[in-house]
Amino acid sequence: MNTISRTALVTGAGGQSGIYLARHLVSLGYRVVGTIRPGASASQAVAAYLAGVEVVEHEQRDGAGFDRLLADLRPDEIYNLAGFTSVGASWGHAEVVAETNGIAVLRILESLVRHRDRHGSAPRFFQPSSSEMFGTADHMPQTESTPHHPRSPYAVSKSFAHHLTVNYRESYGLFTSTGTLYNHESPLRPQKFVTRKISRAVAEIALGRRESVTLGNLDVRRDWGFAGDYVRSMHLMLQQDDPTDYLVATGRSYALSELLRVAFAAVGIDDPAPHVLQDPAFMRPADVADLYGDPTKAREQLGWTPTVGFEQIVEHMVRSDIRRLETGVEESVDYLLP
Repeated sequence: MNTISRTALVTGAGGQSGIYLARHLVSLGYRVVGTIRPGASASQAVAAYLAGVEVVEHEQRDGAGFDRLLADLRPDEIYNLAGFTSVGASWGHAEVVAETNGIAVLRILESLVRHRDRHGSAPRFFQPSSSEMFGTADHMPQTESTPHHPRSPYAVSKSFAHHLTVNYRESYGLFTSTGTLYNHESPLRPQKFVTRKISRAVAEIALGRRESVTLGNLDVRRDWGFAGDYVRSMHLMLQQDDPTDYLVATGRSYALSELLRVAFAAVGIDDPAPHVLQDPAFMRPADVADLYGDPTKAREQLGWTPTVGFEQIVEHMVRSDIRRLETGVEESVDYLLP
């Protein structure tokens, strides 16, 4: 598909995935418009990373505002990456999570139907689903057909939005695709996420600025990939002849204890134990022990494969946080893997 003069709307362009995707689309020749929350603290990150992207303020829950964006921009593709992204924090903000991750998607889909009815066609739409939807899955690895058993308000909201996206495709003929994304990491992860919490803490320990990091369950296992790889799959999904659902993963899980080992090894510390404390306060009310996915469909239909391995991601995150601490520069394109 020719990308010249095509317009993509990326909601949540100030977040990790939004930044990587917007930059990827610009490199392909798209006109890219990205939304950030009104008054968002993401402005510094936007200035550092989003050269060539038109940035507009938009509150994700504002359905009328989205109608205006759609009418003004007439985008060819929409990537809905805005939302509440923290599984752990979702327990304390369940109503906001439901509104932002669930009802907001319903409003977008309704807007697409109205737009199609007025103009004869609607933009292609990508909805990011989450591996957390599978929860206590009864088999490993998970596939596109694995039943959902969400175990957090975040996971429930993502499952709701996933099924809505499928339903509006089947009911209204919209080009709507979902990508069930497993954990995808980079130096752009906020520090509230455990991977970045660890990389930052290890960097501070290496520089003598702290002595330990406090975590919860070290046995939890996740399928960790690279955010830059995962956004490539999003674009590929909307270039297909027909819309469908894909699972995006590496196919292998690692325990949090293994992530700690790699992170500390990156600074020459062979035994993390003396620097790691555990606190029951960091345990989730209902946690998921292990998740990893089967990306066969994405590989065979999209030609997508991950290019950056687990250890490379973790090591790069630690090195980037060391550079942040040494230079005082929090946001820089120098922290991005190509």
